Order: sequence, then structure tokens, then C-alpha cells
Amino acid sequence: MKFVTAILRPHKLDDVKDALYKLGISGITVTEVKGFGRQAGHTEVYRGTEYRVDFLPKIKLEVAIRTSKLDRVIDVITSVANSGKVGDGKIFVTPIEKVIRIRTGEANQDAL
Repeated sequence: MKFVTAILRPHKLDDVKDALYKLGISGITVTEVKGFGRQAGHTEVYRGTEYRVDFLPKIKLEVAIRTSKLDRVIDVITSVANSGKVGDGKIFVTPIEKVIRIRTGEANQDAL
């Protein structure tokens, strides 16, 4: 089992969610976050004063999947979220040691 965390541009969320659903991924967690990487923010002017906006709004999408679906999930996220510009985001993949569904007590693959 793998845990996929993707940092995306906010306007790409619906397209990524729909594409993952078509793959059979029905459970995701989404969090609004702020951050920066190579994009490094930008400057804005407010009431005549210039200031730097370092942290840009992003979406953190998290999904636990079977290892067999990993390559397809990565392909879908990268193809749908890619605009070809700096700031498209990143995907992090980590192993899952154990999963337990609280309601039923199912564990691991059965809990996904």
C-alpha cells in the first residue's frame, strides 16, 4: 500500500479528482495549504506599498492506494495537473505500514 500526497494548483483540483474517480479511487482528502518552491512567490502593490507574497495558495491532495495502482495514479495526476509552468506542484509517495477502518475493524487492503 502507498500513500500519495500531491501539491497542486487550486484550479486543477476538480479535474484531478474526476480523473482519479474514473480510475476507481473514491476516497481522497483535500486540504488548502500555502507554500512555495521554485515559484518563490511574487510582489504585489497595495495602496502604494509594494510587498512580497512568499506563500502561494495550493491544494494538498492525499490518497491511500494499493501498490498496483500507483503508476496509474501518478500518471493521471501528472497529466491532468501539468500546465508546463513553474508551480504545477509535486507528488510524494510513501509506504503505508498499516491501515484500519475504524467502523468495521478491517485492516490493510480490505480497509482501502
